[in-house]
This record gives sequence, structure tokens and C-alpha cells, in this order.
Amino acid sequence: MIPDSFIQDLLQRVDLVDLIDGYVPLKKTGANFAACCPFHSEKSPSFTVSPSKQFYHCFGCGAHGTAIGFLMEYSGSGFLDAVRELAARCGLALPDDHADAPRQGPQLKRLAETMAGAAKFYCEQLKASPSAISYLRKRGLSGEIARRFGIGYAPDGWQNLAAAVDDYSAGELQLAGLVIKNEQGRLYDRFRERVMFPIVNQKGEVIAFGGRVLGAGEPKYLNSPETPLFEKGRELFGLPQARTAIRDSDTVIVVEGYMDVVALAQHGIGNAVATLGTATTGMHVQKLLRQADRVVFCFDGDSAGRKAAWRALENSLEVLPEQKSIGFVLLPEGEDPDSLVRSRGSDIFLQMITEATPLSDYLLRELARRCDLSSAEGRARLVADARPLLARLQSPLLRLQLVKRLAQASGFSQAEVERLCALRPIARAAPARAPRPAPSLLRPLLRLLLQKPALAAQLPLDLLPDSSAEARAIALLCAAIASSGTAGLGYPALLERLRGSEDESLLHEAAAELMQQPFAEDEIDAEFEGALKQLLDGEQKRAFALLQEKIQKVGVAGLSREEKEQYLQALNARRRAKQAG
Repeated sequence: MIPDSFIQDLLQRVDLVDLIDGYVPLKKTGANFAACCPFHSEKSPSFTVSPSKQFYHCFGCGAHGTAIGFLMEYSGSGFLDAVRELAARCGLALPDDHADAPRQGPQLKRLAETMAGAAKFYCEQLKASPSAISYLRKRGLSGEIARRFGIGYAPDGWQNLAAAVDDYSAGELQLAGLVIKNEQGRLYDRFRERVMFPIVNQKGEVIAFGGRVLGAGEPKYLNSPETPLFEKGRELFGLPQARTAIRDSDTVIVVEGYMDVVALAQHGIGNAVATLGTATTGMHVQKLLRQADRVVFCFDGDSAGRKAAWRALENSLEVLPEQKSIGFVLLPEGEDPDSLVRSRGSDIFLQMITEATPLSDYLLRELARRCDLSSAEGRARLVADARPLLARLQSPLLRLQLVKRLAQASGFSQAEVERLCALRPIARAAPARAPRPAPSLLRPLLRLLLQKPALAAQLPLDLLPDSSAEARAIALLCAAIASSGTAGLGYPALLERLRGSEDESLLHEAAAELMQQPFAEDEIDAEFEGALKQLLDGEQKRAFALLQEKIQKVGVAGLSREEKEQYLQALNARRRAKQAG
């Protein structure tokens, strides 16, 4: 784990307003800053950034978090990547003993510089190659689109990259996947006589290439191997270029090839990306669902396209949240997005995307294609084939809908489908018990602790009720403050420390409320003392109620000496309170 002290230092150095303003223009609104939310479509700004709290919250869609959270949501990067990027901005080095960042900084930097040099070389070669330029023009691409995607050309020949580097035998060229050493020890370029598509990460760094052969030849597309910079199962071609269009449309289109992405962009459809010579992974889907509420997989209608679509469906089940949607478009036989948009126009293509088959419909349709639903055996197979898929589905509401439709198609009852598929019934939520003390007390107490963590040392946790979500969040927060070794742990760092906890959302809600209604600094201690008094009064009332309950069962004689004293004290206190009232 990255030490909390490092996260604390990092978040203190980062100015969240400057960070977000680099992606989304912010306007001053009172003590905070506001903008239209980058995570959902809206016309009136509801996205608010607090410079004092270094926290953002959208009052429209609920997006919230710190500088780390913003980069994770906006760029689709993981926690470590977000921390690494912020650290680079601040000139901080990650701790040397961190398992996921083992002293590779200098090497990764050299590899990134090597890839950048190769990308520049390929772009220069494209300008000098009439055949490559002619090929791109025949595919309908303009110079502007070629520049936007950094398209280049690797000329024919075995060691052309030698002209672009100081030392062709340097290990970085092989480690980056640009140069191959054969069994005789001879070095040669991996990419030769190919149109080159650079694959760029969220920082704008070239991390790999895809090369499309000119004319006939195999393989048609040649991709970089996995390297310390590049992991196929995580990266997507065209995502940096597509990010603005994805936000505007709230939809991301996943296609099979680099040329499909570029051709769609040429025709004004800028929200398309492609996987990199590999099947769609759960990590791909998760990354895309951070960018938009809707993902549409658009593949060729041949057997390879159907296989790719089914793999995408399988890997989407475990990461599809309730509020998001996934759709599928299989193009007519012999068509791909590139050919279709050139022959029939962008409007027809966009209509197909709008009318994409929802994941649930596609799943049932594909399962039904493999079965003869007119026979008992076929209907039994339908349920059997659905069983592993339903088990992977994480959305209970969608699973319930699929179970109902499977029951209709198979002739089984809904309960029988659930039993045959070994599914746990989705139970109704138990009636909520009124928490004691009421949330009206615990919620402000949670906000007080977020605003002034030092108060945690004065809070008797044994007075908090076990059944309350707010109480759990308060206990979690107090434990985080205590284990940090200092009550001065910063507000954003506290929230990052509790990332992934059961009550994380409750903590973020309380933090968002503080953005609108912070406590006056000179009133915090008095507010806290009042909350403690209410907690103590509530505990005394509960203790008295328990004693009365026991008396009803065993009588006063059944109480211990200590319990009798407590009962008399409670009676006297209640009598005095009544008289005073």
C-alpha cells in the first residue's frame, strides 16, 4: 500500500481547482467553483469544486471525490496510475518500497522517450511516402484526421529505425517492441511497409503501435507486444481522441479495428474506440463505463464478429452496474464500420447505434439461436446455457428481468429457473428500523468529524448504536483518524484512506453536504458538545428501557444491586427533568 502520509502530502500539494480547470473550465460561484458536469450531460452547472475542502461533487449525478478520484473517473485510470500522475505533477517520487512501482521510473521514462521518437520518425516517413498517402486518401482520410491520430508509415526495409535513434542495438528498442532479435542475433524492425497507428495513454504518451499492411499481406494488422508500458487488456485505441465526443453523447462505440475508429472520426463520429488485437476484457468495459452511461459494441456480422460480441457480453456481466447500459450492433455480412459509413453515410450508422440491441435481448437471442425451443430438450438447454451467465451477472434488477424472461421462454416458473440455476433469491429489503439515536443527530456528527478530525479523540464510540449506517461510518472514520497517528490527517486524505469501504458513499454524501453548509469554525466545539450530550441522554434512555423490560420479566427483586442503583438514579433524573420542564 502507498503510505497514508504520502497520500496526505500529495493531496495537500495538488490544487484541485487548477487540476479540474485543465479538463473542465470552472467559474467562481461564491466560495466554490462550478461547471457543467464532465460525467453526465447537463445544461445547467451542478458540478461543484470546493477549494477549501479540495473535494468535488455533482449535485446532478452524484459524482464526487478528491483529485485522485477525479483522474480515475475522468481518465478511466486505476488508483496507482492516478497517484503516479498527480505525483509527477507535484514533482514527488512514489515510495521506493511500493510493490507496484519498483524503481522503474527511469526505465519507463526512457521507453516513453523511445516510443515518442519512433512515432515522430513514422510521421516523417508518411510525408515522404506517396504510396502510403495514396492509400489513406483512397480510404477517405484527410490530412487533419491523420494528424489528429498521429498516423505514420514504417517504410520497407529491415533497419529503418536506425536512422531515428543514436544506438540501434540499445535494449530499449527491443523492450519497447520496436526491434526484434532473430536466432542468429541479428536485429531488425518489427514494423515494415505498414501504415502506423500510435496507441496513446491518458497522459498523451505513445505506448504501442498498430501497423496495417499496405496492399495484400499477412498479418493484415500487426500490433506491438506487451511491454512495461503497454498491457493489451487495459488499453483502447482512440480513447484520448474520443473523450470529448464520448462526454457529449454519453455513449462510447467499440469497434474492431483502428481504421474503423479513424474512418468514423472522419465522418464526424468521434466517440469510437477499438480494442488492441485482443478480445474485450472486463477491464476494458469497466474503463469505458467510467466514461459514459452507455457502451455499444459494433462488430462485423461474420462468425468472428459474433464471437467477439459474445466475449464482450460475457466480460461485461460482472462489471455492469444498474444505472449503465450495454448494447450490440452486428453489421450486415461483408460490412464493417469503415465501409458502411463510407457507402451509406453517418446518419444510417448512428441510427443503428441508437437502435442497438440491449445486452439482455442479445443474450437471450443468442442463447435461443443454439436451442430448439419447440422441444423440451431445447428449452432445458436454454436454461442450462443461461446458468453460468446469470451467476456472473452483478446487477440484481437485470438478473431478475432475465430470470422472468427465461421462465417465459422455457416454460419453467421463475422460482424453478432460480433453483435450477442455483441463484439465491433476491430478497426484499427488511423494513428499516428507526436508528437510535436518530440520523438527525448522527449525520451532523459525521460532518463535524470530517470538518475537524481532532474531535474523534473525544467521542465515546460505545454510545453509538450498532444498527445505524451513520454510526458505522463514524466508527470507521474515527478508526482511520486514530490509526493515522495524527488527528491532523487532511480532509481529502481521510476520504482516500476510506476508499472502497462499505460506507464510503455515506462519507462522500456527508462531505458533499459540508460543501453547501460548512460549520462556522467558532461554533464547531459547541455543536460537538451538544451532540455528545444528546448521545449520552439517548444512552441513558436506552439503559432505562432495558431495565424496565427486565423488571417486567423478573420483577425488581430480580435486579442486581448495581442495576437497582442505576434504576433509582434514572428514576430520579427523569423526575428532576420533568419538574424542570
